[in-house]
Amino acid sequence: MRTSAHSRRAADGVPGREHVAELQRARIVAAMVELVRERGVPNVTVAHVVARSGVSRRTFYEQFEDRGGCLLAAFEDGVEQAAASVLPAYRAAGVAGGAWEEQLREGLQALLELLDARPALGGLCIVDVLAGERRVLERRTQVVDVLIGAVHRGGAVVGGARRPPRIVAEGAVGAVLAVIHARLCAPNPRPLTPLLNQLMEMIVLPYRGPEPAARELERPVPRTRRRPAAPADPLSNLDMRLTYRTVRVLQAISDLGAREPPGSQAPDGQASNGRAPDKRAPDGRAPNSREVADAAGISDQGQISKLLWRLADLGLIANGSPTHGKGEPNAWTLTPRGRDVQQAIRAQTAG
Repeated sequence: MRTSAHSRRAADGVPGREHVAELQRARIVAAMVELVRERGVPNVTVAHVVARSGVSRRTFYEQFEDRGGCLLAAFEDGVEQAAASVLPAYRAAGVAGGAWEEQLREGLQALLELLDARPALGGLCIVDVLAGERRVLERRTQVVDVLIGAVHRGGAVVGGARRPPRIVAEGAVGAVLAVIHARLCAPNPRPLTPLLNQLMEMIVLPYRGPEPAARELERPVPRTRRRPAAPADPLSNLDMRLTYRTVRVLQAISDLGAREPPGSQAPDGQASNGRAPDKRAPDGRAPNSREVADAAGISDQGQISKLLWRLADLGLIANGSPTHGKGEPNAWTLTPRGRDVQQAIRAQTAG
């Protein structure tokens, strides 16, 4: 689904149903990650996820078979994020001619830095996943097996001796994960990155011997790289469901409100901003309810009226009509908060 959702956009520039479904999925998964950290896996229900993500129960079950499927998807997303940080660092060290231990060091440092920056991600993938059901635990086993393989390929110990059996790599990876698990579960978790030298010593010792392992401890202790805090998500804590129809309406108001005012047309028939002129009603007005309904593809006037006033109550749009008299056309515009929400939706549904 992800490939098709990001490879097509609606002809009118408004996010299509696939894009909105992808946005809804991402919000459901994000809600699962947050709730698991707050409540623990056994205490998170579909009702909790639905309420936090702002989607309907029906939408949840259109995306996932059950709660376990959502947890598995959250774990998969976490693994993808970790791989996106770890693999480039690991491979770059190899391309640069680094030895096996240098590759492991670069990859492990990238992982620790990611977990320091994204503690909820680490909590889910290393701590909370252990309370998941069988299919989640089986997937975790597959991921850990990949890590074990990377360590086991380290080769022989110093002097050309026989490579240690694979169980040694299992023990090394298990020990590293146990240390990280303990730190993440501490009441006041400390940064993980400063543990890099000690963890590398544990890995290197059975493969390279005591002297190379000791050298790992003597290396400069890496500092935790501070990453800028992620900006607040405008879509968080919206007291509304994020539906396809809602997305269409906000986009329609945004697009119609950006129409060229009178006299802004260039002599060649192009708009002054270089775009083709808007043929719907290039009069500089804020759109009325009928225009928003037409642009959003909503034919039921009762539905569009109810949705518009709901969005107004939430502070996302405002009626700019100077009279507000009975029978007077409305003039809808996005509020500053509405613009933030609409831009976040556009960014998250971009193809």
